[in-house]
Amino acid sequence: MLARRTWLLPALTLALAAGAVAQAKPHRGLDPANFDTTCAPCQDFYRFANGGWIKRTVLPPAFSNWGSFAELSDRNDSTLQRILVRLAATAPTSPVTNDQKLGAFYASCMDTAQAESAGITPLNSELDRIRAINSTADVIAEIARLHQMGTGALFGFGASPDFKNSSQYLAGVTQGGLGLPDRDYYTRTDSAGTAVRGAYATYVTETFRLLGDAIPDSATDHVMLIETALAKASLTRVQRRDPNSNYHKMTLVQADSITPHLEWRAFLTAAGTPPTDTINIGQPSFFKSMDSVLVNAPVVAWRDYLRWHLVRQAAPWLSSPYVLNNFRYVQTVSGVKEQQPRWKRCVGAANGLLGDALGQAYVHEAFTPAARARALAMVNNLIAALDARLHTLEWMSDTTRQQALIKLRAFSKKIGYPDTWRDYTGLTIDKGPFIANAERAQTFAAARNFARVGKAVDRTEFRMTPPTVNAQYSPTWNDITFPAGILQPPFFDPQADDAVNYGGMGAVIGHEMTHGFDDQGRQFDAQGNLRDWWTADDATRFKARAQKVVDQFDSYTVVDSVTHVQGRLTLGEDIADLGGLKIAYAAFQMSLKGKRHPPKIDGFTAEQRFFLAWAQIWRSKATDQSLRNQVVTDPHAPAVWRVMGPLSNLPEFAKAFGCKTGDVMVRADSLRAEIW
Repeated sequence: MLARRTWLLPALTLALAAGAVAQAKPHRGLDPANFDTTCAPCQDFYRFANGGWIKRTVLPPAFSNWGSFAELSDRNDSTLQRILVRLAATAPTSPVTNDQKLGAFYASCMDTAQAESAGITPLNSELDRIRAINSTADVIAEIARLHQMGTGALFGFGASPDFKNSSQYLAGVTQGGLGLPDRDYYTRTDSAGTAVRGAYATYVTETFRLLGDAIPDSATDHVMLIETALAKASLTRVQRRDPNSNYHKMTLVQADSITPHLEWRAFLTAAGTPPTDTINIGQPSFFKSMDSVLVNAPVVAWRDYLRWHLVRQAAPWLSSPYVLNNFRYVQTVSGVKEQQPRWKRCVGAANGLLGDALGQAYVHEAFTPAARARALAMVNNLIAALDARLHTLEWMSDTTRQQALIKLRAFSKKIGYPDTWRDYTGLTIDKGPFIANAERAQTFAAARNFARVGKAVDRTEFRMTPPTVNAQYSPTWNDITFPAGILQPPFFDPQADDAVNYGGMGAVIGHEMTHGFDDQGRQFDAQGNLRDWWTADDATRFKARAQKVVDQFDSYTVVDSVTHVQGRLTLGEDIADLGGLKIAYAAFQMSLKGKRHPPKIDGFTAEQRFFLAWAQIWRSKATDQSLRNQVVTDPHAPAVWRVMGPLSNLPEFAKAFGCKTGDVMVRADSLRAEIW
């Protein structure tokens, strides 16, 4: 299964980007106070655009990363909190409607007294089942049960479109089973990697101590034994960027030959999928090694491993000893100094587990039909700009060009919120212990996903919650999605000038469109099938141009001179940034035809404001720990390089600011990357 291509922040940062921060009224358009005009724009445009903001901004203690995204998420969270507090005040004991369920869900989440008194009790029945495991067959049965509960262990499992028959959902499994952020953390010997691994071991040990283990260190050794073996068998993130490395559709009999000790038909039945004869074994080499670990690790080690992963995923919602133990580990990985306030964590849980129900209320309050129509118009303008660009792209042959145009024109556009909202009728929510509500919601979501196996793909599905501050392109759906949550200032502001909106949200839109033609997306056709529609010569030319992007980002560092961006890992996002800016700028220029050219605002031309808007949405303060983790785990480059990197390749930027050959913000012609 291929990860959906999103464009914003690392998952860890998003998960931690919440805290009690004073609400500031968003500035319409560009705020001159953010600039540092003592810095030459052609030398360091990131600082020129953001230096004032960087100087006066202190990273809030509950955040690992603070900037435009976190600011907007914070404002959205406050809106969601108002909605949920109102609904919680009137929620009945036995909720029936979506609003009633939301209110009861939030009320139970905020009931810390109940969480403290319950302690680990809500998990006792499952812990007892795990303690009763006596064989490999019992281990596999429990893993299937955990997946059915939406908790998961050992590997990833679910239904997603078949890469080569995208109209149908296919059961698939992917490598997984780790607690550390990446496979490399299990073997790294540098100080940062060692510190994270040590903090993780301490976290595991203290969890077993809280569970009452007499020898918690022994249980930790069992967890690390299994996870290290799984990590060594895992493909790297760069290897998994190739869709072909993740697609190995086969019969269940063929799959059984890879894992002779795990019978897939029995697993699928236990997990709750409809009958099927095929499965995608995402990474066969991983599953072959995993099967060996299944039988070679002692049963007592598997009991400890499964107990750990059950409690680890529930820890944020248990009593305070578990919550604090979890947070101490998070501090090491992220560098945050304070725990998120409970209300923020509960808002996040409601958005994650009842997102469509909450999204309906959010859209009613924060996103008008007029805003949706204007966003759609901008999307159509960007598509027209890329269409025109494809017609004149000098390095592409007519044969490939025609297929690219067909794909572009087949894009499905999903703006703001779904036309059909998800039905939560079958989900039971009450005001009892929150962990029980969370488990029922996870089980409900898992059952909904698993039931799709073998069914037709619903191409109208909106796969992000409306309040989300993010956007995405999916190669298998061939769609672009822009939730209402990101269609807000500073990204999209109906009261701002067009230059700012095109440099902000326009470039976001162009970014997602370009994902359809990045190193991964280009391998899928207009129907979302993994199919090579390129001529050999065009593919060679694309790869040569993409290599310039890899080389450029490989040269960038963060924190210190040895912590490098991985250009091959960030390639898709870097291509999308470069293409998105190019397309958005062209669309902005097209929008000016037949009109009087906009006057300067605050001393800057419309073209300059376009590029300043892009730079300002990437203003960021981050901890060293989060940056170190980002370059290991995240396909997005750090914020400063998402400004400096693509802009230094654009002649349009150099012209707008009068930059010359030899300036830092102008890459030499021999090094300059240009693809779309």
